[in-house]
Parts: sequence; structure tokens; C-alpha cells
Amino acid sequence: MTHGFETLAIHAGQEPDPATGAVVPPIFQTSTYAQDAVGSPRQGYEYSRTANPTRDALQECLAALEGGRRALAFASGLAAEDTLLRTICRPGDHVVIPDDAYGGTYRLFARVAQRWGLDWTPASIHNVDSVRAAITDRTKIVWLETPTNPLLGIADIAALAQLAHDRGALLVVDNTFASPYLQQPLHLGADLVVHSTTKYIGGHSDVVGGALVGTDEELMQELAYHQNAMGAIAGPFDAWLTLRGIKTLGVRMDRHCDNAERVVEFLQRHKAVGQVLYPGLPEHHGHEIAAKQMKRFGGMVSFRAAGGEEAAVEICNRAKLFVLGESLGGVESLIEHPGRMTHASAAGSPLEVPGDLVRLSVGIETIDDLLADLEQALAR
Repeated sequence: MTHGFETLAIHAGQEPDPATGAVVPPIFQTSTYAQDAVGSPRQGYEYSRTANPTRDALQECLAALEGGRRALAFASGLAAEDTLLRTICRPGDHVVIPDDAYGGTYRLFARVAQRWGLDWTPASIHNVDSVRAAITDRTKIVWLETPTNPLLGIADIAALAQLAHDRGALLVVDNTFASPYLQQPLHLGADLVVHSTTKYIGGHSDVVGGALVGTDEELMQELAYHQNAMGAIAGPFDAWLTLRGIKTLGVRMDRHCDNAERVVEFLQRHKAVGQVLYPGLPEHHGHEIAAKQMKRFGGMVSFRAAGGEEAAVEICNRAKLFVLGESLGGVESLIEHPGRMTHASAAGSPLEVPGDLVRLSVGIETIDDLLADLEQALAR
């Protein structure tokens, strides 16, 4: 029987516990497991770095939500990214990344993987020709964020999957901003999906985690080997908290989108705002593609302050209900200045973000309260 998204979010990997009937998967807070005989672990569990029942439940649920065959849960999104790179790539290989990628992803490539011998090229991923020009005969991965962080650029997943495959590369999509509720890249041809489950999937700003989801069993088995060998796994309590957040992902994303759309309408009319960046706007360069591959346009909104960088900083400092903080995707609204906060590591690089940029993670509070806070923060 085929189930809908919300049903999968609540039930996939989360059958009642056979021993007690508990409807919520237990937290198996254990490091090791008794074995019936030498080399004969019970139900395949021997040590929790290798496998843990609570983490298995999360991984099964994530695979179901993304339409993948298998998922792997990690200690953070960057742990998932690092494991992916070191599994697929070797020194001398090449990766194409977005020219407005998340600052932590840029730092991983430029300050860590590059020292290991991995080459990379930034490209405008909303332009297929730009990506085509960046691919070399050494390219192993075309790496996408869509929407991108923080400029909310949109990439055509299906077109870039075809391009990557024609050139012998894998297409990896960071689906953190959209979540599997709004977008399922594997159905559009992507080979792997990466998540910071800290964000919308967890949804409550109380747990850090990451995930990889894919459809190729051989590739996922290799990634699972490296997950165990490198060790940056999600602990059982983190997995349990993430599963708890997943159950309301659908209803939360609908409210995030509702509120974001109202915030965009407000910002477009305000004289202190120079430009609003949101894929739901018809004038957005990626609007048509986003409308084709996303259910809705998400809860992330960026805008450029009409008064320049210092005005952008002051807007962030004056906000009250919008909490000044990094991260995103929680039930509470956040505001930040990417150039001095989440993307400070990209300063002076080809991925440097505009100084007048403000990024909003629009939460699920009462919308009139959010608009009132923005009104006072934008007042000059």
C-alpha cells in the first residue's frame, strides 16, 4: 500500500515496539550489545557506532520521505558532507559547487578538502551552461543547493542530473532549505540527497544532525561502510529527537510557507528594502523551475537593505521577535546578517555574499506579530 507524506513521517520505521507495544520508538541509549555466541550478535547489533535501533528507525523514515532506498544519519550536516566527499572522491578529483553555497560547505571544500587534494570550481548553478563549462574530465560530483543559501537561487535538478550523468559525474542535492516535504530530488534524477537535519527536519532548534539519502544500493553500502569507519554518527537521543520533529514536518512546512509569503508581501512594499529574494515571486529568475519541482516555495526569505551594509546590520540588531541567530528551519523565526555570520568564511572569495543582505528564517508564530516586529526593525 502506498502512503502519503504525513503518514510516512509518522509511521515509517516507527512501528510499535514489539517487546512493550510502545507507539514511540525507544531510545536505545547503549554502546554495546550482548551476543549469543562469538560472532553471533542478536538482530545484527553489536556496537552502536555501527548500528543502533533508534538510528535505524530515523534512517528508515528519512529514506521513505525522500523516496530513497536507504538513508544514513550523521552527527551533523557537515559530517554527512565530509563522509560523502571522502567516499566518492580521491585526491586530484574535481567537484562543481554553487557560487553562493552555504559558508560551512564552502569552508569544507576550500579549507579542508582542498588540502587533501580535492579541486573545486564555483558555478552559477541556476545556469546549465555555467555548470557545463565548469565540469572537467576529473569531475566526480556536481553539487547543488536549491534553493541556495543565502541568495535563494534555484537549480534545475532534472537538467543538471542529465548533464552530470552525461559527463560521468554524480549529482548531489543539498535539500535542507526545501525539506522532502516540498521537494524530492531523487525523483528528479539526483543520485544523493544531503540534509542538515538540524533545520526543518528536526524543526525545533534542539538537535544537530545530518543525513545522506540515495537510491543506488552499492553506493549507499559504500557510504555506510565509511559512516562506520569514520564514526560521525547520530547518537540515539539525537536520532530520537529528530524523529520526533519529523512527525510534524508537513504541517510545519505549510505554516512556514504561509508566513513566508505574507512576509514577502510586506517586504516588497517597504521603502527600507531594496530587493526581496524569494523563489515564489514571479520575477525571481528561478520561479518557473521552482514551481515545477517544488510543492511550495519554502520558509526562507532574503532581502537587501536599501541603506547598504550598515543598515542591514542595524535591522538585524533591532529585531526582537525574530531572534538574531545562525541556523534556520526551527519553529521560531530567526534573522541574521550572512556576510558577518553564517557566510563570514566566504569573505574575500568568489562566494562572498552582498554586505547589504539579510536572511530570514520565517517561523510559525502568529503572522501579525512577525510583521509588526519587521516593521519596527525596518524603521529608520
